[in-house]
Amino acid sequence: MDLGLKDRVYVVTGATRGLGNASARELLAEGAKVIITGRDEKTVAEVAAALGPNAHGVAVDNADPAAATSLIAAARERFGGFDGILISVGGPAPGFAADNTDEQWQSAFESVFLGAVRLARAAAAELAEGGVIGFVLSTSVYEPIAGLTISNGLRPGLAGFAKSLSDELGPRGIRVVGVLPGRIATDRLRQLDGLSPDPEATRAANESRIPLRRYGTPEEFGRTAAFLLSPAASYLTGVMVPVDGGARRGF
Repeated sequence: MDLGLKDRVYVVTGATRGLGNASARELLAEGAKVIITGRDEKTVAEVAAALGPNAHGVAVDNADPAAATSLIAAARERFGGFDGILISVGGPAPGFAADNTDEQWQSAFESVFLGAVRLARAAAAELAEGGVIGFVLSTSVYEPIAGLTISNGLRPGLAGFAKSLSDELGPRGIRVVGVLPGRIATDRLRQLDGLSPDPEATRAANESRIPLRRYGTPEEFGRTAAFLLSPAASYLTGVMVPVDGGARRGF
């Protein structure tokens, strides 16, 4: 299938590693041009260089109110257009309700929630018909995940914002989608499994509850994200798509 991504221009935040990086790679493989972001300037430059000439890195923090404007400007200046954005940010600090501090909640709200809202609003103002705004969220949108209380609190609210935005932007022909990773084998998930006394046993137990009996790969997630951002998915909006191997028990 031709996804129609050739020469389309996207911004992918948090793309120096993990799910953002996997998504950027798949977009590039399909012929898109991508602005990637991360917080560390040296890392962003190195990752962009490794991705090739159709990738360009910009060092920004999603929590910075000026990030959105600078990223869209970079897309237009470097590649001559702006067709969509995938908003991905590192997961907030793990912990339980009694453990997480006000400071952790505030920091996560600024980067995971408010930063994403700002990016989406700025993108909505700049996109034309056929544009798309994607959010990398979590299956905690539907089912809380033990030990990730802050994520459980913020991700469902962001999904609600995305759904509202899809209603508002639909008449302009702009789509809004969410991609919900389950247990995808990234550094973040290895870190979370590593919090247990026996990480290998924890992974085995988690895999036993997934119908496909394994963790997903970043590439599998990235291919799903690339499809949802592409013109091939032109009649999909307001949806939250789980990439979880069937782990979610609801329909």
